[in-house]
Amino acid sequence: MDSATLHVAARRYLIERYDELARRYAALPNQGRAVDGYHYRPEAWRIFPRYNVVAAILEQVERLDPDRLPELSGLVDVLVEAADTAQSPFTQPASNKAEAKAMAEERRLFRSTLQGWVTWGDLRVKPLAYRRVLTPAESTERQEHLQQRWGLVGRSWHPMLADPTPPDTLVLTEASMWDEQGLAQVRATLREMSGGRVTELREYGADYLVDVEMFAPQYTGAEGVWSDDTLTWIAFASHEGTVAFGGHLAAALEATWADLDQWRWSP
Repeated sequence: MDSATLHVAARRYLIERYDELARRYAALPNQGRAVDGYHYRPEAWRIFPRYNVVAAILEQVERLDPDRLPELSGLVDVLVEAADTAQSPFTQPASNKAEAKAMAEERRLFRSTLQGWVTWGDLRVKPLAYRRVLTPAESTERQEHLQQRWGLVGRSWHPMLADPTPPDTLVLTEASMWDEQGLAQVRATLREMSGGRVTELREYGADYLVDVEMFAPQYTGAEGVWSDDTLTWIAFASHEGTVAFGGHLAAALEATWADLDQWRWSP
C-alpha cells in the first residue's frame, strides 16, 4: 500500500461516514428535537456530535496535498493525530457527557479502521478527485486577486452588491445548482474551457482547491465564490437564493445550455 491509496481511503471513509450519519440524523422525528423544539433528544446526541467530529477530522486530513504526501509511516502518524486532535467550532467544548462520549467513540472508530487498513496492507480503493484545504496565505492571495479583477467586496459579489449588476453577468436561481443536470452542465462547460483546478472561498469555514469534478457553486449556509488561476471567470452563490456567473464561464453557459431560461433569476 502506498501513501496515495491510504490518503484516498481515509478521505472516502470520512466523506461516506459523514453522509451516513447526516442521513440518520435527518430521519429523526422533529429534527432530533424534544417537544419544546429547543432541547435535543437522547438519540440526537448520539448522532450529530459524531458527524461534527468526522467533519473536523476530514478537514484536517484534507490539509494534506494529495500531490505531495509524506511517506507511508509519516502519513499514518498524521492521520492518527487528526483522529485524536481535529477540532472545529462544533466540537469544542463538549456540551455534556453524551456529546463527549459520542465524539470519543467516533474518533476511536476512525483510528481502529485506520489500523485495520495498515495491518491488512493490500488496500484497494476507488479514486477521488483532488480536494485540498488552502493555506491562509493562499486564501488571502486569491481573495485579493478577485477583488482586483472582479470587484469582489469581502467575499461577496453580484447581485448582492450595491453597484448595478454588469450586463454580461448570468444570474440563476440556486435551485439550478442543486439540480443534477444543471450542475453537470456547469462542470462540463468549465471542463471544456480549461479543466484546471478551482479555488473555493467560503464566507466562513475552510477554503479549498478542487478538481472540476468537485466544483459545486452552491449556498450551503455559507456564501461561496469560485474561480481559477486564469481569473477569466467567477461564480458566486449567495444567501438570497442566487448563483451568479461572470466572464468566460457566463458566456459559455449562455451559448451551450439549452434550457437555461428556466433557471434565470429575476430580481
